[in-house]
Amino acid sequence: MAKNERTSKSIASKASKVLADPKSSKAMKSIAASALTQAPNKRKRK
Repeated sequence: MAKNERTSKSIASKASKVLADPKSSKAMKSIAASALTQAPNKRKRK
């Protein structure tokens, strides 16, 4: 993966919902987790 590849906020949000859903399959959770690892980290503002 190139350093400039990032998951959009909307996809990251959907991926987190898939991970939270107990009815999601293992394959769906794996894909969602992969998407979230590419999401930019949230930085706290001081």
